[in-house]
Amino acid sequence: MIGKNFLKRLKEGLSKTSKNLSGGIEKIFAGKKRIDDEFIEELEETLIAADIGFNTGSKLIKKTLENDFAATDAESFKKALTKEMLALFNSLKKYEKKKTEVKPNVIMIVGVNGVGKTTTIGKLAYKYFKENKKTLIAAADTFRAAAIEQLCVWAERADADIVKHHHNSDPSAVVYDSVKAAIARNKDVVIVDTAGRLHTQKNLMEELKKIKRTIGKVLPGAPNEILLVLDATTGQNALSQAKTFNEALNITSLALTKLDGTAKGGIVLSIADNVKLPLKYIGIGEQIEDLQEFDAENFVASLLEIKNNKE
Repeated sequence: MIGKNFLKRLKEGLSKTSKNLSGGIEKIFAGKKRIDDEFIEELEETLIAADIGFNTGSKLIKKTLENDFAATDAESFKKALTKEMLALFNSLKKYEKKKTEVKPNVIMIVGVNGVGKTTTIGKLAYKYFKENKKTLIAAADTFRAAAIEQLCVWAERADADIVKHHHNSDPSAVVYDSVKAAIARNKDVVIVDTAGRLHTQKNLMEELKKIKRTIGKVLPGAPNEILLVLDATTGQNALSQAKTFNEALNITSLALTKLDGTAKGGIVLSIADNVKLPLKYIGIGEQIEDLQEFDAENFVASLLEIKNNKE
């Protein structure tokens, strides 16, 4: 359950985006005389500025005006727009990929360097610790010595085991040993860190595919989940990353970090519309509790500065 403290931080974290989006809508309606092409164009520009994107923004505005022509003031329009945004998130349920039920639950974490993969892994491990689940971390980003050191710190904080090899060793060997160890130690969860940068994008994807195959050989049906971590501050670059990783690895869900540091929080909607992948976690700060399961109602209410039933 999401606490009031997190909701407060979510609103604060999305304040840069909501100021532009909600404030922009209010400004447009304050000066409007009638709904015409110019008015719609101004609304589109406001949504684009929040990184919702032209195509997604245009669709949302069109559906909002079609389904609620009575939205003649900013507050009414925002409430109508809320319905369309929630409908977009709800439409993703049909794209959810069925997870295999094997123990341990193996979660493969992927994403480019700098998006917050290591921190996300640490926060996930802590989440499972709070749920009394026995967790093992596989330090399979062997190309960055700093990543292994950081994971050791997180593992200690989350009371998780960690399997690591020496710098520049074979990542698949780390994964093989990790899953074997998790089975032998009766662990509930294995979180697999992976590299985010090799010499070429092709090399990176081939390495990640190899890791995925290795996991499946040790534990048929695994990985249960392939979680792609994206940095919200990169805007439309996050969208292209989602497409690339999904094509190569068949991503099951997303985690979006650094929402507290961007005016581009609308990228969440753009990704939902264009990539059709469910958003599972959002990060709104550096604290260990600042990674939370995504709640569409709370997110949209914070984005558009309206109250919802959960407050």
